[in-house]
Amino acid sequence: MSDMTKQTKATINVGDVTTDMAVVHGSVGPSVIDIRKLYGETGMFTYDPGFTSTASCESKITYIDGDEGVLLYRGYPIEQLAEKSDFMETCYLLLNGELPDAGQKTQFVKDITYHTMVHEQISFLYRGFRRDAHPMAVMVGVVGALSAFYHDSTDIQDPHQRMIASYRMIAKMPTIAAMAYKYSIGQPFLYPLNELGYSANFLRMTFGVPCEEYKVDPVIARAFDRILILHADHEQNASTSTVRLAGSSGANPFACIAAGIACLWGPAHGGANEAALNMLTEIGTVDRIPEYVRKAKDKNDPFRLMGFGHRVYKNYDPRAKVMQQTCHEVLDLLGKRNEPLLQVAMELEKIALHDEYFIEKKLYPNVDFYSGIILKALGFPTDMFTVIFSLARTVGWIAQWQEMIADPLQKIGRPRQLYTGYGPRDYIDISKR
Repeated sequence: MSDMTKQTKATINVGDVTTDMAVVHGSVGPSVIDIRKLYGETGMFTYDPGFTSTASCESKITYIDGDEGVLLYRGYPIEQLAEKSDFMETCYLLLNGELPDAGQKTQFVKDITYHTMVHEQISFLYRGFRRDAHPMAVMVGVVGALSAFYHDSTDIQDPHQRMIASYRMIAKMPTIAAMAYKYSIGQPFLYPLNELGYSANFLRMTFGVPCEEYKVDPVIARAFDRILILHADHEQNASTSTVRLAGSSGANPFACIAAGIACLWGPAHGGANEAALNMLTEIGTVDRIPEYVRKAKDKNDPFRLMGFGHRVYKNYDPRAKVMQQTCHEVLDLLGKRNEPLLQVAMELEKIALHDEYFIEKKLYPNVDFYSGIILKALGFPTDMFTVIFSLARTVGWIAQWQEMIADPLQKIGRPRQLYTGYGPRDYIDISKR
C-alpha cells in the first residue's frame, strides 16, 4: 500500500479468534480493510460474488463516486476534460499521470501518429474470417495476433518495450477497427494519413474510399473525440479487471488487451449501447413508447429498458451529461432529428427525465444510451458500437496494465471459492454404476 495512506485497525471476531486488520485510507473515497492475513489468522476467506465489496488493487488512475456522480481521470473531472481537452492529451494524462506541456504533447501525438500503420501481413488475417463475422470477434483475433508480429515489444520486464507496445496499441487500434468494418462490407482497406488527427483518421479509414477524397467535418471529429474521452477509462470494471488478471500471469500486453476486448463484448458491459439501439428498434415508433414504459414498470415483465441506470452510478452518470449535449449537437448538425429511431430515443429521454418512476429509481439515461444514438447518426452499424468502445478503452486498459506491472505488491490473480460440491467419495467401477 502507498506510504501516503494512513492506517487504523478493524477488529474481526470469528468464534474464539479475535484479530486486528489494518484499515487503509485512500486519498478520496471509501477506506478498505486489509484482509490479506485473514485466512492465516482465522482459517476463513471472504465471500463476495462479483467482487462488489472487494478492492483488488491500489490505483492512482481513475476515481468514481457513484453516489455523487463523479468521475475523475488522475484527479481531473471528466466534464472538464471532455470540454477542454482532446483524446490524445487525455491518453497522455492516463498513461503518465499529468497533463503534457506543449512540447510533450507534440512529441506524443507524433509518436502515436507514426505507429498507426499495421504490418502489411496483418491484412491477410482478415481473409480468414467470414464476411458476416461480428467485428468484435475479428478484433479479439487480430489484436491477440499482434504479439506474432511485434516480437520486439513483448518483454514486460523492459520498460522501453512496455512503452513501445503501449504506443503501438493506442495507435493501431483505430486502423484495426476500421479494417474490421471495411472487411465486413467488402470495401478496400485505407491506410492512415499522418496529417489527420486521431479521430479524423479513424473516420476517414472507416467511411472513406480510394476513389475520392473524404473530408472529415471538424464538428463530427470533435464529437467523436469526446466519445473516446468519455470511454477512456472507468476504474476496475469487468474488462479492466480482466486485463489486470491476464497481465498478472505475465502474459504479453497484446494478449492482455485481447482478453479485455473479449470481456467488453458482453452485452452487460460494452455491448450495452448496442443493446440500447436494438431496444429502440424494437419499440419502433413514438406511439409505442407508453406500452414499453408500462412493461418496464411491471415487475413481472422481463422487458428491461437498456441504456438507463448504471451499476455504479446512483446519480446521473457524469459522462451522460456531456454525451447528451454532444448528441443534440450532432443530430442538429446532421439534420437527423426527424429519423424515426432517433425520434423514439429523444421522446424516451424526455419521459425518463420527467417521469416520477424513473426519477425515484434513478433510472437516468446513461452514456450508452446517448453514445448509441450518436454512433447511429454518424452511420455506424450497431455491431461496430462495441468496437468503438474498445478503441476508446484501450488507453485505460494499457494505463492499468502498466500500473499493475510496476506495482511491487502485484501477484498473480487467484480468487478463492466457497465450495458446495461433494466431499471425498470413492470411485465406482463402471460395471457397478
